[in-house]
Amino acid sequence: MTDAAGAVADAGAEAYPRIVAALIRVTGDWTLAEDCAQEALAAALERWPRDGVPGNPGGWLMTVARNRAVDTLRRASVERRKLRELALLTDPEPAPPEGGVVDDRLRLVFTCCHPALSLPDRVALTLRTIAGVPTTDIARAFLISESTMTRRLTRAKTRIAAAGVPYRVPTGPALVERLPGVLAVLYLLFTRGYDADGEPAFATEAIRLARLLHELMPEQPEAAGLLALFLLHHSRRAARRDPAGDLLTLDEQDRSRWDREAIAEGVALLDRAGHGPYALQARIAAGHATARTGADTDWPAIAGWYDHLVRLRPTPVIRLNRAVAHGYAYGPATGLALLAEARSGGALDDYPPAVAAEAELTARHGDHDRAAALFRAAAEAVGSEPERRALLRRAAELSP
Repeated sequence: MTDAAGAVADAGAEAYPRIVAALIRVTGDWTLAEDCAQEALAAALERWPRDGVPGNPGGWLMTVARNRAVDTLRRASVERRKLRELALLTDPEPAPPEGGVVDDRLRLVFTCCHPALSLPDRVALTLRTIAGVPTTDIARAFLISESTMTRRLTRAKTRIAAAGVPYRVPTGPALVERLPGVLAVLYLLFTRGYDADGEPAFATEAIRLARLLHELMPEQPEAAGLLALFLLHHSRRAARRDPAGDLLTLDEQDRSRWDREAIAEGVALLDRAGHGPYALQARIAAGHATARTGADTDWPAIAGWYDHLVRLRPTPVIRLNRAVAHGYAYGPATGLALLAEARSGGALDDYPPAVAAEAELTARHGDHDRAAALFRAAAEAVGSEPERRALLRRAAELSP
């Protein structure tokens, strides 16, 4: 990649959502805003290698996109007010969220994550509009064709228009009601990128958007908690696989490869993160990330955080993870008993991680034959090839 092309990529990552958000606010035309932003990036790729990178790359992109929008609207003979506002549109530095000033990007985040849309559509629209991820890549992540994803995105934008979704950040009780939905979209986006077969770029975009949300809403503790959670998990990405590409457990990972700067930033965020669901998960992740070795992990503290978390979100998966933590903190018999409770009623039937958790606790309890059989059963049911290999390797370690 040339220096100019790299500058376009860097400037686009920062400026694209700001340009799209500003143009949508002024014109009310979602497609026009995206098209003009894309044309500005294309123009930069053509001109910057020849003319040099401008001193204010983001401002250059905003100017080109604005001019494209003005030309298009003039040809369409639109009202003069929009043209006047576009003529005044520049690329100022983000204003601090004080005195009621709200960044256009934050308005766009809440628009893309409006409950009028299904959760998958919110994720897809966030990826396309705010993160600027190509439709082809989004379609691949959703396991559908590009044309199908294009239609889905178009329908989502149409639904926003038809529902009269306001282009603003809610306030007061409405903000309290809507913010968890926005955080859930970013959490799902990160998970899609962090899973064994996920798209790593999605996790990176989730971190960038979570950082933006925290910067623009510093008074919201769960925004800090979500960013901390992402950073602490992402800090281990480089050590999660062996040279063959197989997944490694925490105890198997080379902790010298963990990103200490990300860990430090994540831990620092916990001071303002409160004790909401994401903050509690971040505290659990910090317990792992700050342990010098696996043996140094403070499992009783982690089990305690899970006790708090399960009271807020008593989901089967959280109850499963709590059982594992208690198994490490207070012995495998305790963990197996809590796991049996979590699996009662069939909530975790056909869920491979539950079988794998039982296998690990059973191995620690001393029944290696049964544990190996459980690991093999989990491997048969799991959908990810890296996870399957890791489970089979664990079974082989326990087999005579």
